[in-house]
Amino acid sequence: MEFAYLGPRGTFTEAALRRLPAAKGATATPMASQAEILDAVRRGEVDAGFVPLENSQEGTVTVTVDELVGGDPLVIAGEVVLPVTFVLASTKAPGAIGTVASHPHALAQTRGYLRRELPDAVVHQALSTAQAAQRVVDGEFDACVCAPFTAEAAGLPVQAFDIGDSSSAETRFVHVMRPAAPPEPSGNDITSLAVYIDHDRVGALLAVLTEFAIRGINLTRIESRPTGEGLGRYAFFLDCAGHLADARMGEALMGLRRICADVRYLGSYPRDHSDRPVAPPQGLSDADFADAAAWLAELREGGAPR
Repeated sequence: MEFAYLGPRGTFTEAALRRLPAAKGATATPMASQAEILDAVRRGEVDAGFVPLENSQEGTVTVTVDELVGGDPLVIAGEVVLPVTFVLASTKAPGAIGTVASHPHALAQTRGYLRRELPDAVVHQALSTAQAAQRVVDGEFDACVCAPFTAEAAGLPVQAFDIGDSSSAETRFVHVMRPAAPPEPSGNDITSLAVYIDHDRVGALLAVLTEFAIRGINLTRIESRPTGEGLGRYAFFLDCAGHLADARMGEALMGLRRICADVRYLGSYPRDHSDRPVAPPQGLSDADFADAAAWLAELREGGAPR
């Protein structure tokens, strides 16, 4: 297999890709942007893409979500949650640093340090932390915010360690491919969806949430994204605890299909998280759904109620 990932080499994305089971033994090809990666997947130029989706400090990587919500369909087949640590890398002492570069999300996660320790430095955005490090090497900027392994690969001395504003920062990366059957349920899965509602229908979002609530499905993420069709027109990106193969998830999806303008299935895949899934309330397990379906079938066939 060939995976395209957000490059150049030395990024957090490459480090996370090494932890993805499906990428063992695969060819890894760096590309410049999420849009380029996902378009390459759509065209069949690579087998899969690996891109950042969200981080614990700044939230959604909007480019990735918008690419998944719009365009030709793609599905998520896996995820990696990577703890992230940032350093300030430069050949100059902190007092001599006048410019700092990094990826926008890395800058956002270190803004407290930069404001406190380098208040006069001019901050510049780069396509990735690794590109920022290379631009420091090339003399374009004085310093960069990056991972320790990125600084080491670029041959840049580290002037300050652990400069992130949170010691528990994490970034979630996803394995994206063309539509295919999902992996088998693991017992701790996520199903991702993009849901489009009628903007002029009162209570439309409440109706969507009810489809999950009455079946005991926990929503771990919900976010609105503009569709580009005008103000007030939004799609909702959802992460739901469970798998497409689960009876209650299947019923929820059928319910959404009936009441929504459109539903885009974005994949069911194992969580890369140590937290145990939230158990469904009594009466809402897959076994309960199977029992209820069998009972209804008996009634329809004229059997005695039980």
